[in-house]
Amino acid sequence: MKVTGAEIFWRCLEYQKVKVVFGYPGGTTLPIYDALVESPVHHVLTRHEQGAAHMADGYARASGAVGVALATSGPGATNLITGITNAQMDSVPVVFITGQVVSPLIGYDAFQETDVTGITLPITKHNYLITDPHDIAPAIKEAFFIAASGRPGPVLVDISKDAQMAEIEWEYDDSPVQIPGYRPDLSPLPADLQAAVETIQSARRPVILAGHGILISGAMLEVLEFAERTQTPVACTLLGIGAFPGSHPLSLGMPGMHGEAWVNQTIQEADLVLAFGMRFDDRVTGNLKQFAPKARKIHIDIDPSEINKNVPVDIALVGDLKETLQKLLPALKPARHDEWLDTIQSWKGDSAVRDIQNLPDNGHLYAAHVINDLWRETQGEALVVSDVGQNQMWAAQYYRHEKPFTYFTSGGLGTMGFGLPAAIGVKFARPEEEVWAIAGDGGFQMTQAELSTLAQEKMKINIAILNNGYLGMVRQWQEFFYDKRYSATPMVGPDFVKIAEAHGLTGIRVTRREDVVSAIRQAREIPGTVLIDFHVEKEDSVYPMVPSGAAIDKMIRRPVPQAQGK
Repeated sequence: MKVTGAEIFWRCLEYQKVKVVFGYPGGTTLPIYDALVESPVHHVLTRHEQGAAHMADGYARASGAVGVALATSGPGATNLITGITNAQMDSVPVVFITGQVVSPLIGYDAFQETDVTGITLPITKHNYLITDPHDIAPAIKEAFFIAASGRPGPVLVDISKDAQMAEIEWEYDDSPVQIPGYRPDLSPLPADLQAAVETIQSARRPVILAGHGILISGAMLEVLEFAERTQTPVACTLLGIGAFPGSHPLSLGMPGMHGEAWVNQTIQEADLVLAFGMRFDDRVTGNLKQFAPKARKIHIDIDPSEINKNVPVDIALVGDLKETLQKLLPALKPARHDEWLDTIQSWKGDSAVRDIQNLPDNGHLYAAHVINDLWRETQGEALVVSDVGQNQMWAAQYYRHEKPFTYFTSGGLGTMGFGLPAAIGVKFARPEEEVWAIAGDGGFQMTQAELSTLAQEKMKINIAILNNGYLGMVRQWQEFFYDKRYSATPMVGPDFVKIAEAHGLTGIRVTRREDVVSAIRQAREIPGTVLIDFHVEKEDSVYPMVPSGAAIDKMIRRPVPQAQGK
């Protein structure tokens, strides 16, 4: 029996066990959407292609499967670009499918024609332009393999409309994927492993920098065993949050620009930095020339291009983190670093616990109050998806995560507007769990149209908007470094409660400190999506803060008279 290229497409997704696709139809994907009628795959109609990209991204992070986003050619494809880049920067496996004009018109500036493969070449692991229906199945199969293997990332498949429409004799080929030259599975050399063991055993002031790679590799238990056996404290990067239990005695907190002061000081005084699945991002390192100046450095990463890219290291172990640690652990003898841990504890002082007791109840509503109360009310069990900016940092600081895959955010690209659509993807991945989207009033407005997607899908998530009437993080920089010249950062926003209600959702407004807990409880009890508009202190800032270009231990601390936390 002959089948069309469009029918082949959906059957390939079924073979990949795809359950949900996020997309927006158009002229060049009409055959695909016509064939969708006969497919069991659930399609989520988003309100913008960027929303589809972030939903697929959130779905992939929360499920461990490959996310899928679908768009038409031209503006549909280019509207995916931000989401593709976001997935690339954060190593998230997403397959993006775009329609393309019929093959005879490619290259002739046809209506809604865009060279999307050329545009996305720098921001994908690989991409394909398919003009022959026989090539659809091999491309889809390879795309899923490439997206999920090695260091994960996005792959784009651009399919011309005539390839979708053409009929061919077809049978699915279930043989293993073979791509000449693509060998993502690397292993460290035995000599390097031995050198690492000797260096680790001789360290007196070690620290682990726990990155996103721990979660991707599934190496949480190995990292825990490593830390406990060698008594090494652990600092989790923004995307590494949840890779190590936040309440563990060896857990330090988050390092970097808005990390804990004692964490940054620990890094600067360490004699060994163990970088596990992290890429030495500038938000973690600060001034590279002054980063961890007393430490030898061991870097374990699956991507060889990350080794010595930002920070020169003494020992590089290129390979899957879980497998590499499994090779290291049997050779490591138990070690004690009590004096080192006591020193770190002394640096913490009264900042050791971010808690409500550290936040004065002076009648003002601070964002930290909201996040801290949310953590308490959900007992740390919710899946938290933050947008980007001050809300992101407060969410990382004041909501403690004990389990992996419970905090999701845009790290490398820092994409405002990520929070709401990504939370929708997270909810599709884990429908039985409680999901909270945390956003600022600025970032939320970028993708707030996806409230309609929530309404159409009849989904339950809760949304906390930290509304301060500013582009808060930019305003903070203007306050610190531009003499409070607030240029283009004051923002007049809509009535978010009315917007929620216009979508048939529930909206709640909170302006007083004493109403936070009751609003959170109400949101959790209401069956459908609830949006809470928290009107927080307008000119509050995220502390500590490392100025751009400074060493990470040269932090701006919260002024004592206004203390709401350390």
